[in-house]
Amino acid sequence: MSQVFDAYARYYDLLYREKDYAAEAEYVASIIRRHVPHAKRVLELGCGTGVHAEFLARMGYSVHGVDLSPIMLARAEARKAELPAEIGARLTFGLGDVRTVRTGERYDAVVSLFHVMSYQTSDADLAASMETAALHLSEGGAFLFDFWYGPAVLAQQPELRIRRLEDDQVSVTRIAEPVMHEREHVVDVNYDVFIENKMEKTIAEVRENHRMRYLFIPETQRMLQAVGLEMLGQCRWMGVEAPDESTWAALVVAGR
Repeated sequence: MSQVFDAYARYYDLLYREKDYAAEAEYVASIIRRHVPHAKRVLELGCGTGVHAEFLARMGYSVHGVDLSPIMLARAEARKAELPAEIGARLTFGLGDVRTVRTGERYDAVVSLFHVMSYQTSDADLAASMETAALHLSEGGAFLFDFWYGPAVLAQQPELRIRRLEDDQVSVTRIAEPVMHEREHVVDVNYDVFIENKMEKTIAEVRENHRMRYLFIPETQRMLQAVGLEMLGQCRWMGVEAPDESTWAALVVAGR
């Protein structure tokens, strides 16, 4: 998986420049405040280039971000270096696999965003990732993660999508062709990405496979219970309503 995200990091921020990270971080913080009002320390599993972590730090949280990709982490460190000193001091980043990383610390909240849990496609990988969260969670803490919601995936079915973006340096065309594997609760999203360097007049092609697992609430609840966590609630991502067939992205909150 690391090789996929090393290539992905080259145009990651461009692809998601319209993503409202500030609003998403505020949403996550509102849920943390609801369940852990005293929370100060946050562990982010799968921090990417550190944008969510930055906005959480701006709200006063101390955040340690973990990611599998050295290139993603390099971008996170570069972002941190440009922040005011008092905000940057609340951010640390480290290389690690969400299934196996152990920081030796406990946190008031553990968050895993942008469907990191859906990248754990086997029962063993998903259980290991949940165990990582449980082992790092302080008593009374909360574990928040988003994921592909199974009933919505089955109702809507993945379809071919084409996305085009550009800035003053590059133009990106991304073609996503999904393949369903219903017995495994997995979707293979096959990407063909064409990156035009406007300055050098060159075009590079990147091919990727993102294997995504869609989850159902009962199986998720059982897996959380197996690592000593209780499901405290579930809702649609960026909302408070229960997830339904119209919403691919859902959020679960668990705690001790």
